[in-house]
Amino acid sequence: MKRRHFISNTAKSTGGVIVASSLTTLGLFSGSSSRAGEKRGLGVALVGLGSYATGQLAPALQMTENCYLAGIVTGTPSKADSWSDQYDIPAENVYNYQNFDRIADNDDIDIVYIVLPNSMHAEFVIRAAQAGKHVICEKPMATNYEDCQRMIDACRKAEKKLSIGYRLHFEPYNLEAMRLGQQQIYGKVLESDAGFAFPLRDKSRWRLDKEMAGGGPLMDVGIYAIQSTIYTRGQLPVSLEAMDTTVDKAFYGAVEGTLDVNFEFPAGIKATMRTSYEESSNYLKVQAQEGSWELAPAYSYGGLKGQTYLGPMSFPAVNQQALQMDDFASCILKDKQSIVRGEMGQRDMFIIDKIYESAAIGKPVSLKGIPNILHLV
Repeated sequence: MKRRHFISNTAKSTGGVIVASSLTTLGLFSGSSSRAGEKRGLGVALVGLGSYATGQLAPALQMTENCYLAGIVTGTPSKADSWSDQYDIPAENVYNYQNFDRIADNDDIDIVYIVLPNSMHAEFVIRAAQAGKHVICEKPMATNYEDCQRMIDACRKAEKKLSIGYRLHFEPYNLEAMRLGQQQIYGKVLESDAGFAFPLRDKSRWRLDKEMAGGGPLMDVGIYAIQSTIYTRGQLPVSLEAMDTTVDKAFYGAVEGTLDVNFEFPAGIKATMRTSYEESSNYLKVQAQEGSWELAPAYSYGGLKGQTYLGPMSFPAVNQQALQMDDFASCILKDKQSIVRGEMGQRDMFIIDKIYESAAIGKPVSLKGIPNILHLV
């Protein structure tokens, strides 16, 4: 199942010093470290062996300290064979979608990472929880708010932790953007603008299938813009107005090609974001009372850059996925809450539902009732 080929999969060192407290795991800078088959910490099974699992998650699991690649779930026998050979995965740790529930009997696997099309997230998170496994679910958490609640309830009932694959909460440039805004280093944030877009013109891609994806770019890269708009401030928006600004409506059909959103935060502070499959963008721009900062690119797997009005930011490149998965494993081992737990995914689904509602009726909508969860630094 193809995912975001446009995002660079090679991080480049920029030098500097990490100051973010979240980067506590050692040895996770860019580069390769072949440790296939080595057991260290908790066992992770990847469910869905598409390009993200292949190009990002599996290599990252060779660099983690608190967890390792223990199993796989795939509907393609040839992938099962090649992955087993490459990563020294025993036959008893290889599953398909029909016998997935037998994973309950496998003590090698502690965490199940759901890397499937959006419409399949709820089913497999719930099945994983019922099998007694902790769960990481790729974003978006689901295709509607109600499914998010079912997923949270299932994990809570099973007494298992649920995390969302929000890798940028562990990435130093985005952590610095959080620090600058939340701690008001340059005064209160006055406005921000975020954009993430890439051209997608392949009708065979499941991301253009409304039933499988739940929507267009908003359900894919737009989530990053929503996230950065919120975590830069450490506040929740109180209302929004969205506009479907798709140019080629005939091509995109049931999903949007482009969306623009205006957010309002407490005290009337404004923020804008744009997401699209019709153009390219990758940025976060923030204006505060005494200065400004921006990240561009802001959301890629590597090669991020940032600057303030005083000059460039400088941080070493890290493996975002390794940091993310190591942090979740640490939360399990220490019985702590993940900073990107299921409730954050549900919060973002609440916002997404409201964006689609506003775009449909052509009016602003209130965000009253939004789940109150923030990553504060």
